Amino acid sequence: MKLKSLSSCKYSLLVPTSMGVRITPVDHQPVHTSELFRMQATSAETNVASIASYLGLPVKVMTSFVKGSPISRFIKDNLASRHMHYEGPETEQGGPWGYRHQFNIADSGYGARGPRVHNDRAGEIGRTLNVKDFDLERIFGEEGVQIVHMSGLIAALSPETGKFCLEIAKSAKKYGTVISFDLNYRASFWEDREEELKKIFDEIASVSDVLIGNEEDFQLCLGIDGPEAGGKDIAAKIDGFKGMINEVKKAYPDTSVFATTLRQVESANSHLWGAILSVGDNWHIVEPRRIGVLDRIGGGDGFVGGMLYGILKGWEPEKWIRFGWATGALATTHLTDYAQPADEEQVWSIWEGNARVKR
Repeated sequence: MKLKSLSSCKYSLLVPTSMGVRITPVDHQPVHTSELFRMQATSAETNVASIASYLGLPVKVMTSFVKGSPISRFIKDNLASRHMHYEGPETEQGGPWGYRHQFNIADSGYGARGPRVHNDRAGEIGRTLNVKDFDLERIFGEEGVQIVHMSGLIAALSPETGKFCLEIAKSAKKYGTVISFDLNYRASFWEDREEELKKIFDEIASVSDVLIGNEEDFQLCLGIDGPEAGGKDIAAKIDGFKGMINEVKKAYPDTSVFATTLRQVESANSHLWGAILSVGDNWHIVEPRRIGVLDRIGGGDGFVGGMLYGILKGWEPEKWIRFGWATGALATTHLTDYAQPADEEQVWSIWEGNARVKR
């Protein structure tokens, strides 16, 4: 895997995504009992990109907007506040029953009460993402991108978005951009579309340099045999993941990096958090350590964002996984879905277990 130099690229990281908003009850209350809610702009892919953008690297978002929508304006202002460039078509709403940005309605849980998330994606504008609305030759050939990170959530949104992600992957490959693909299997997205989506996911995975996913993701998205998902035996889970990745490597020999997180839930606010990384023939493992959790949503995205940041900085793989572990842990301390690191020192302090006050 060879990374292009930043001097030859306008952007370190590019993410195609469907932006929406998340609404969450205040004070960790359940949705059905609450009257006060907090609203934020969100998407899994921009959660990943926030690590790089907050730490000073140039980031670009490819998305779509509802023309004249106040929610669209809210999202644009949020992306700007996160130091992200954005590009995408403006589509007319088409009346009250037309397009809109998705709503993610989340109870973040507390103590023994686990989180619950309700996705309301009817009329989602992101399902219209189409390659014809973007000049890929300009973006990858003239402007230049070091890493493009894509998610199975976008690839599976609609037939149009699947083609959109595949064309992005082909263009990125043509111009030497590193391709990162988080499989992110969602059963509701795949219903009655298994044959169509497996073909698209296989094509994207075949040109990817970095593949991210858990046991379920690799088995259901790519058809790779592996261990059962879940369980509390972390050692067995690590061994099972290693065996599965060795099979994935045979199917996708051009992929250099494989990664997943390890999570054991003690309560909504206390998790054992670890990670596994395979680079070439070498394995790097962070055994699960206890972390305090304010809101778990976005922790996995935080890990991916930190790992990609380490790649962009040219660090050794051992530092990729440690930094990713720490940015994932950091994300769970925020009420947003994304981590907002103050600087690298803050992240390394989390890795080192140093929570002392800094004055």
